[in-house]
Amino acid sequence: MSLIETQNAQERVVLVGVALPEDTQQFEMSMIELASLAQTAGAEVVASYEQKRKKYDSKTLVGAGKLSEISARVAADAIDMVIVNNRLTPRQNSHLEAELGVKVIDRMQLILDIFAMRAHSHEGKLQVHLAQLKYLLPRLMGQGILLSRQAGGIGSRGPGESQLELNRRSIRQQIADIEHKLKQVEQNRQITREKRLTSEPFRIGLIGYTNAGKSTIMNLMTDHDHYEADELFATLDATTKQLYLRDHFQATLTDTVGFIQDLPTELVAAFKSTLEESRHLDLLLHVIDASDPHQLEQEQVVLEILRDLGMQHIPRLTIYNKMDLAQAFTASAFPNIQLSAHDHSSRKRLRTWLVEQICELFIPFSISVDQADFYKLYELQKVAFLDDYHFEQRKENIKGYIASKNKWRLEGFYD
Repeated sequence: MSLIETQNAQERVVLVGVALPEDTQQFEMSMIELASLAQTAGAEVVASYEQKRKKYDSKTLVGAGKLSEISARVAADAIDMVIVNNRLTPRQNSHLEAELGVKVIDRMQLILDIFAMRAHSHEGKLQVHLAQLKYLLPRLMGQGILLSRQAGGIGSRGPGESQLELNRRSIRQQIADIEHKLKQVEQNRQITREKRLTSEPFRIGLIGYTNAGKSTIMNLMTDHDHYEADELFATLDATTKQLYLRDHFQATLTDTVGFIQDLPTELVAAFKSTLEESRHLDLLLHVIDASDPHQLEQEQVVLEILRDLGMQHIPRLTIYNKMDLAQAFTASAFPNIQLSAHDHSSRKRLRTWLVEQICELFIPFSISVDQADFYKLYELQKVAFLDDYHFEQRKENIKGYIASKNKWRLEGFYD
């Protein structure tokens, strides 16, 4: 079923979430996100049920009373599907579908479904396919609603849909085949990366919670018509564009997939090669939605994922976006800049601020250039910021800033 078909015939869904005592702080945000995720997938959210428990029910996650309440709503309102905020075990999934008589998926499968909808590149589709198969493998029971989803709909989109009726051995073989293909893609990526590293561009990456406005920031900085929308996971495939910050200084800017709490481990594993690319960045720009009431929690989720990915050592600057919509706002990260990416007057402010902050990361230098060597400055400007020109006796005395890895480029200017 295509996205258009899904939008024309929206599936009516009920949301269910269970909060343990330790989950109280982020549970409200998580349930709001679940509704947004369901709408992004093309569903109509009819009702939402929440329950606080000391522990999950081993069979049905929720208690008997709450399950009876949900079952009555499903029958009364012609509900097509129940989406559970918590990760379900295969046993819980099976019991819930038997009790409710409709398709049941969890948050993880919903996110996988959205990724399947948004993946456009060959690598992206392979990665999503792999994540779907790894998620579905322990859930292949040979009977029931789980294996009768040929009608399509949310939770069954993407390359993995046609594989649901294959046995476990076939699924494992498909996983091995996809992993082999991704390994080949990664080898090609490594060759490309090594060639790029020899040219020494300054590499900047946009990171942040999903729907924080990363793609809008990228368009603001590069004049590139990159897809942007007020929806979760608007960008899935990483996009890299060339960026000239000042004069001839060369940099690349990469827009990446947005983070979200409880990002499925299957997706993190599947997107290993893409995430590996991010580890070679020189600077991270953390974009934060200043207007979101859960801004601080979202910021912490991103920082935790960066730690999990081993990227916490990369220098990081913070952009507080959507300031025009912010009401109760508190800046918790420094250095930062506060702006609205849809305001084009922010472009000059952002680029000026970014140059200033990069100079703080670079090392200062001072050189004296003979007139006969002035032509060399053009190449130097590609990797350094040149300031404070002072002409004296057929020589130009120049001060500037350069990355420590490029300091060797100054050797030609010293006697």
